[in-house]
Amino acid sequence: MRVGLLTGGGDCPGLNAVIRGVAKCLILHHRAEVVGVEDGFLGLIERRTRPLPYREVSGILTLGGTILGSSNIANPFSYYKQDNADVSEQVCEYCRLIGLDALVVIGGDGTMSIANGLAKMGMNIIGVPKTIDNDLMGTERTFGFDTAVSIVTEVVDRIHTTAQSHDRVMIIETMGRYAGWIALYAGLAGGADVILIPEIEYTVEDVAWVCRQREARGQNFTIIMIAEGARTQGGDMVVKQVVENSPDPVRLGGVGKALEQALSAQIDSEVRTTIPGHMQRGGTPTAFDRDLATAFGVYAGAMVAEGRFGHMVALQNNRLASVPFEEVANKTRMIPLNHPMIATAHATGVSFGLRDFDCRIESSHMEGIL
Repeated sequence: MRVGLLTGGGDCPGLNAVIRGVAKCLILHHRAEVVGVEDGFLGLIERRTRPLPYREVSGILTLGGTILGSSNIANPFSYYKQDNADVSEQVCEYCRLIGLDALVVIGGDGTMSIANGLAKMGMNIIGVPKTIDNDLMGTERTFGFDTAVSIVTEVVDRIHTTAQSHDRVMIIETMGRYAGWIALYAGLAGGADVILIPEIEYTVEDVAWVCRQREARGQNFTIIMIAEGARTQGGDMVVKQVVENSPDPVRLGGVGKALEQALSAQIDSEVRTTIPGHMQRGGTPTAFDRDLATAFGVYAGAMVAEGRFGHMVALQNNRLASVPFEEVANKTRMIPLNHPMIATAHATGVSFGLRDFDCRIESSHMEGIL
């Protein structure tokens, strides 16, 4: 077998662990030749590939980023360098030309959507779910998420000391796009007093009420965790910029500053905003993400050997599984309002920015995947 391997979309802790898992599985157990595609789908479009022998994938487990490079604007179905032309047929032709029997793509929803389109054209493709946002359908976890949560949690830990010392309201804005997974998990782990996520629209008045209530109890500081996709009731998400050439052109950002300005007009305390930004997706992966990424990679390698194409690797009920691309492509996994972590946060006094928000706090209701 000759198998291609690429990393698409944004970088993410654990990408190299997947590359290592896929390649070592195929090389050691299936005598396959592995070909690395440079810079995601851009490498297939511009015909830039290189061999990935065993020595190239050894010793990369702990490295952040990706040894293959990536691109989050290269879409074969709408190539930005050629007036958004469809060059997918040329990509398929190139894969045939270099003798690829299969292609493993590691990426998020944009990558899986492209993979779904190429699979429908007859390419043998398998996907591996990657995103710090944890918002891919069909899988309970994506690698990179645990690392991002750990980084943001450390930020909250450090912010606490400044908030307490200066009696401030401190806002931390997280990544996550249209879902609030990072904000929810890191907010709960860091002891945030308010967690604002896209799934629950908030009001500035109710957030201000929490700050005043804490002051009345002698707690003269408040920690607010806000996901970049959060919005007020009836309001819109805050858009930082629009990248026309990208498969996902909308770039969110700035909601923390917007809340800071609105909140400052309603409370006496000083309000400050911190944005961890790309620190959330950088550096070495956590032990959990290394294990998960390696397991995903090996499972993908086994799927290649078995010819189970057109599917993405997934974690379901804490077991490795696979789901068809059609169940993943062009979809976003939001946090369900009956999620156990929402109930946990609510039960421990965390506000979601709505005074009348309520959910059932019963053991039977909280049974489920964390």
